Amino acid sequence: MRKFFSSKIADNGSNGDIACDGYHKYKEDVKLMADMGLEAFRFSISWSRLIPNGRGPINPKGLLFYKNLIKELRSHGIEPHVTLYHYDLPQSLEDEYGGWINRKIIEDFTAFADVCFREFGDDVKLWTTINEATIFAFAFYGEGIKFGHCSPTKYINCSTGNSCMETYIAGHNMLLAHASASSLYKLKYKSKQRGSIGLSIFSLGLSPYTNSKDDEIATQRAKAFLYGWMLKPLVYGDYPDEMKRTLGSRLPVFSKEESEKVKGSSDFVGIIHYTTVYVTNRPAPYIFPSSTNKGFFTDMGAYIISAGNSSSFLFDAIPWGLEGILEHLKQSYNNPPIYILENGTPMKHDSMLQDRPRVEYIQAYIGAVLNAIKNGSDMRGYFVWSLIDLYEITVGYTTSFGMYYVNFSDPGRKRSPKLSASWYTGFLNGTIDVASQDITQLQSNFSAGSSSL
Repeated sequence: MRKFFSSKIADNGSNGDIACDGYHKYKEDVKLMADMGLEAFRFSISWSRLIPNGRGPINPKGLLFYKNLIKELRSHGIEPHVTLYHYDLPQSLEDEYGGWINRKIIEDFTAFADVCFREFGDDVKLWTTINEATIFAFAFYGEGIKFGHCSPTKYINCSTGNSCMETYIAGHNMLLAHASASSLYKLKYKSKQRGSIGLSIFSLGLSPYTNSKDDEIATQRAKAFLYGWMLKPLVYGDYPDEMKRTLGSRLPVFSKEESEKVKGSSDFVGIIHYTTVYVTNRPAPYIFPSSTNKGFFTDMGAYIISAGNSSSFLFDAIPWGLEGILEHLKQSYNNPPIYILENGTPMKHDSMLQDRPRVEYIQAYIGAVLNAIKNGSDMRGYFVWSLIDLYEITVGYTTSFGMYYVNFSDPGRKRSPKLSASWYTGFLNGTIDVASQDITQLQSNFSAGSSSL
């Protein structure tokens, strides 16, 4: 059996055993947040660290760490926004029944969520059940990326899986597990704790490649698969018609009771967004090439190509795409409350502290969020990914997203502010106007007080 998420090995062989060492340095990191003026901090609770066997005894060290972190955030006036599941399935559950492709996961996930609500809920008012459920389902259970399942191909030697079926089974069980945890929270905890609970999805901006009718139809089909797959059940109780027609019996069916439970189970929608792509009906190179002839993107029947020009096209700053997503959600899904849970851009890790491209990226996207608010979107919050340099699951430590540089070769994991940290601090305290395109003066001031790596 292929291990699902135990060793945390990136493609370059590095691992996340210590990473930025937030376990020991959380107080220092919370102080950085407070000094910047952050009002909220998003982090994930590791199921494997809290309940190592998936069910049963709680790890006291894991429990104490999360309690201490939440207490530290609260003491500095920072709202914790907690994600319950971020890919780290306890290995025992993978070995026992295959994880998210088995309906047993619904009961186990709900029990895990119950522990978190009970232990942390008095101080946590914002809960996301599953991190970017869409990409988790199709990448890990269809494409076989990193630690998942897939049909074996000449590209990926998966030891188990069925890409044309398990993608949708896993996604279905995620929706049911989310709805189960949400129902538990609302029945058992909400009246006392007064929190909110939602689901997050990975959201590429989608735009037709040409003005042709075919490309417009392909874009609508892509929206049904990439947004509607999770959002339509959450808002309306069933899958998009485009998916039903295409997938037939491969798409699981909600019972009447399940439909009613899933519908309305999210108090908000979490959006994870980095860039925008073009969609065309004609064959073109995929950004996410399907590893099987019957994968998610083949089912979608639309070709996704880069809308940017840089070599890191997945993180090109194309802020109008985010505005398009938010407008689509407003028009098609009853304008749900929205949190942007991730938005950022990577740069080579050992580059200069003057990360001007990141400043320009964040500034542009905050501008897009403000425009969406002016146009009526029910936007509740925005989180930059990320505060500090982290271990990234596919690239390890070679590139990073942080506004603070972390020296991973230093046993003390020293943090150093980048230009983006100075800009974001100024934005939060009101001394920098997001509409201003002039970053030169800030860069000059930052250079006077810092040095390159």
